[in-house]
Amino acid sequence: MERRSFLKKSALATGAAVASSSLSASPVPAIEKDFYELRVYHLNGGGGRNRLQKYYTEAVIPFLHKRGAKVVAFNEYSMEEPPVMYILHAHKSLSDYYDTTLAMRTDPDFLAAAREYTAVTANNPVYDRYETFLLEAFDGFPRLIEPDKKGGIIEMRIYESYSEDAGIRKVKMFNDGEIQLFQSLGFHPMMFGQHLAGQYMPALTYMMWFEDMEERDALWSTFGPSPEWKAMSSKEEYANTVSHIHKKFLVPVDFS
Repeated sequence: MERRSFLKKSALATGAAVASSSLSASPVPAIEKDFYELRVYHLNGGGGRNRLQKYYTEAVIPFLHKRGAKVVAFNEYSMEEPPVMYILHAHKSLSDYYDTTLAMRTDPDFLAAAREYTAVTANNPVYDRYETFLLEAFDGFPRLIEPDKKGGIIEMRIYESYSEDAGIRKVKMFNDGEIQLFQSLGFHPMMFGQHLAGQYMPALTYMMWFEDMEERDALWSTFGPSPEWKAMSSKEEYANTVSHIHKKFLVPVDFS
């Protein structure tokens, strides 16, 4: 009996403490930010490119725009064969991404618009395969900024980290000053996202646009020597946060 009485009193005391703490704590507002799906299509020649563009123009882009999402698409700058197309879907929230993905399987208007694309045969596919990445936008750059019409070159960088902690520290570095440094030096950032699923984990991806390669090279030449970067990169908490860097140069596709 004494033990039950003690446990009951302890539970009541704990509940009161939690309630008091909950009432006194100020709620922290959540940052509204994008969740990105980056698709990398390895196409079945030029015909595959044309059919993918038609599918996006007639079905995917109108459907996503109706739901408040954005779409930007890019070809590889090198235009190597077989062709590869990169398409970024920017959803306003994780739930929007999930709901839209489900709706694309059942919405009658979307399915009607996509009928030609979904009717492809095994001997004439649109692509050999596609990869998909799910990313969460950084707090310090929460929404996609689409490239300006002057943006002739897109640089996409993927930073791998040797551990989850190292990846988190690199994201913190961007949020606490690196993004602002890019902007102060005249760079044109488009998006920053931490990988939630996909290749290269743990990793992050970001994109910036430039008028041409000359502007790109000139801007990067100011970054490394800048006093702000030297001070930031010398901090112990940011040491060894990136283990591998992948760079891709892309060009915008008109249909997006």
